[in-house]
Order: sequence, then structure tokens, then C-alpha cells
Amino acid sequence: MSFPVDVVVMAAGKGTRMKSQLPKVLHRLGGRALAQHVIDTAARLSARSVVVITGHGAGQVEAGLQAPAGGTALRYVRQAPQLGTGHAVQQAAPVLPDDGVTLVLSGDVPLTRSETLQALLDLCAGERMALLTLDMPDPTGYGRIVRSADGSVQAIVEHKDASEAQRAITEIYSGIMAVPTRLLKGWLARLDNQNAQGEYYLTDVVKFAVGDGLGVQAHRITDAVQVAGVNSPLQLAELERAHQGRVAEALMEQGVRLADPARLDVRGALVCGQDVEIDVNCVFDGQVSLGDGVRIGANCVIANAVIEAGAVIHPFTHIDGEKLGVRVGPGSLIGPFARLRPGAQLGAEVHIGNFVEVKNSTLAAGAKANHLAYLGDATVGERVNYGAGSITANYDGANKHRTVIEADVHVGSNCVLVAPVTIGAGGTVGGGSTITKDTPPGGLAVARGKQVTVSNWQRPAKTKS
Repeated sequence: MSFPVDVVVMAAGKGTRMKSQLPKVLHRLGGRALAQHVIDTAARLSARSVVVITGHGAGQVEAGLQAPAGGTALRYVRQAPQLGTGHAVQQAAPVLPDDGVTLVLSGDVPLTRSETLQALLDLCAGERMALLTLDMPDPTGYGRIVRSADGSVQAIVEHKDASEAQRAITEIYSGIMAVPTRLLKGWLARLDNQNAQGEYYLTDVVKFAVGDGLGVQAHRITDAVQVAGVNSPLQLAELERAHQGRVAEALMEQGVRLADPARLDVRGALVCGQDVEIDVNCVFDGQVSLGDGVRIGANCVIANAVIEAGAVIHPFTHIDGEKLGVRVGPGSLIGPFARLRPGAQLGAEVHIGNFVEVKNSTLAAGAKANHLAYLGDATVGERVNYGAGSITANYDGANKHRTVIEADVHVGSNCVLVAPVTIGAGGTVGGGSTITKDTPPGGLAVARGKQVTVSNWQRPAKTKS
């Protein structure tokens, strides 16, 4: 592409049919704001800049969006009051350099493919107006494409201003256009509001272009999802499923085996290795990485986590790393009904079983907590066996304290380890004990009431059955 592209995103509308305090363009699709999808698509086009036009809830919108990766500049202009689409782009005109092409997008139309927009820009070629159009069986509410006898575009007529004959036209304008900026600015200055709505229509620039003898081209597509906007919760839900269908298709093309593509939700970035299997009704949020051979059971929710090769996440497991993240080591078995919270770092072949919660804790290779247990702010050594019903009491009402359980320790059932405390390597904590003091390596710690007994009892050697 031999000309720079500046993208204008119209995001000033209120969206009253959403029946929400949140500005329409901030409603989320696949874990990102609608307008963020549009901004990120612009970055994939290597756009020089993105100018977002805000109005209703401007402060929220500007705080809720992020500059895209790749060096594309992001800036905002405000439209107040909102007097139509033409008036909106007029607010952006002063910050658009004359040497480029302006690509006009809508902040509530999130699923336009970058390759479609690239084709539109190629049609524009830096010297003509190019419109993205679509044939619709029911075009009610959309601006109609009026063509001359030779097929060239003559005008866009808004539905409320269209005659009966024009309303019979099924080719509609998507709201997306690419125009040489130097020409667009002149046409914007000529807009008036002599129409049924009393607004300044951006679509009127088409008749100006025709009147000035500039060719107006149309890139017609058949995929309605690419130009579908969001004006109601129903439309948002419909586009969510369309988006998730795209994500599922892309994953399967990479070799991921999905039990049912229609029952998958990715609300962030999901990166998968080879031979990954994902069962039904799983939700992935934030940044999630699944290594080679990972299996995810049904009804799991996983956010901000790295699951290493060969790990199995059994059904109904909840993993949420938030800012600290969660790491599950290779070959580990997690769940069913387990919960891994921020800072859980599990080594190789760790077992976390049903109704076990792990938070801000490190478990070394081969450690096991198989039933009904809590490990918080703990450092757990290799091959530790942590009994059912046992907990680390890590909070004293003011501060968090750490529990250290060294390698090869066995913790019996229904124990309370009151931090800060260290259980020495190879030791055993008797069932039902409350431990408040450090115990030496290799010993047996048993607590009844306030009395703690520590002996050099040796655990019987395992025998082969």
C-alpha cells in the first residue's frame, strides 16, 4: 500500500436500546470492548493513526480503550452535540493529514475482517471513493445504494429519506468507506442538514463525489456478520456466537480438537500446542496457554494461566491467575471441582483433587493434595502428601504468613498448620493436629488441644501389594 491510512472510528452514540448505563461501544464481545475490536483491526492494516470520535459517555469510552500494538497512534476527538455521522467526521477532519486515505469505521461494528478492509483500500487506491456494501433480504433501516444504468454508484439514500422505489433496493451501505482525505475535507464542508432527521449525513459525500466527476466504487460482500452492528442485547449475543464460531474454527484449523465448537467461549487470547483436547462448555479468559497434549474437561473456567504439556484439567475446575498468573506443570492432574487462584505455581506431576483450593503457593514435583483441602501462601516440597480436610491458616487478621512443608512430608487428614510454620523434610503430621510450631525433619508431630508432641517416629516403609 503506497499511501498512509488514517482510521476514523465513530463511537459517539448512546445506544438507548441497550438499556444500559455503559456506553454502547464498551459492551464486551469475546472479552474486549466492541470499539477495541475495531481499533485492533485498524492496527492489522498498519494504519498510521486511529481517531476515535466520542460523545455519549466520552470519558468512560476514552478510559476504556487502549492503543493497539504495533505503533498505530490513538487519539480522541469529541462530538457534542451529536448532529449526525457527517457532523461526527467533521470533528475528526482537523487532525487528519491531507496526504493519506481516511477509512471510516463504526465502533459498534466489531467483526469486519482486516482482509475485507484491505480489499476496500486497494479499490480506493488513494485516489477514489470506495464503499463497502452488502445485499440484504430485509434492508429496512439501512442506507440504499443507488446505481446508474452502467452500474456505477450515484448516491446513498438513507431509509427515512428514500422513495418507495429506492426502498425496494436490497444493496445497502455498511457505514464503511475509504476516501482520499484531501477530497473528504472539501466535501465535509459542503454538508447540510436539509433532510428528514435534520442531521448532517456522511453519506451525502457520495453525491458530491459523483458531482465532481470522481469515480465511486463499491466492494460488495455477502457475509452480513462483517457489517453487523450492535444496538440491543439480542444483537450483542448473536455477534458473540458469531465471534466464538470464528475462534473455534481457527483453533480447529490449528489442530485443536473441540468436542463441540458451538460450546466454547474464548474471552481473551488462547494459545494451544499440538494434540490439545477441549470438552464442552469451557470458558477461557485473559491470556491462556495450553501445551502439547493438554486435555481440558467439561465445564472448566480458565483465566490467565499456563498449562504445560500433558496436564489434565478434569471437569468443573476453576483456574484464575488474575495478575499473578497460575502455572500448572507438565503431567499434572487437576480436579474435578478444584480451584487454583492467583500465584499457584505447580511443578511436574502435581495432583490437585476435588474441592482443593490453592492460592499463592508453590508445589514442587509430585506433590499431592487430593481431597477437600486448602493451601494458601505455602511452599510445598517434592512428593508431599497433603491430607483431606487440612488447611494452612495463613492469615492472622492483619497479615499473611507463609507455611513451608519440606520434601516427603505426609500431612494427615483434618490438620491445621498455623503460619508461620515449617514442617521439616520427611516428617509426618498426625491426623487432626493443629501445628503452631516448627517441626524437625523426620519427626511425627501430633497436637491435641494446646499440647504438641514431636517424636522421632519413623514412618513405615511402603510395601508392594
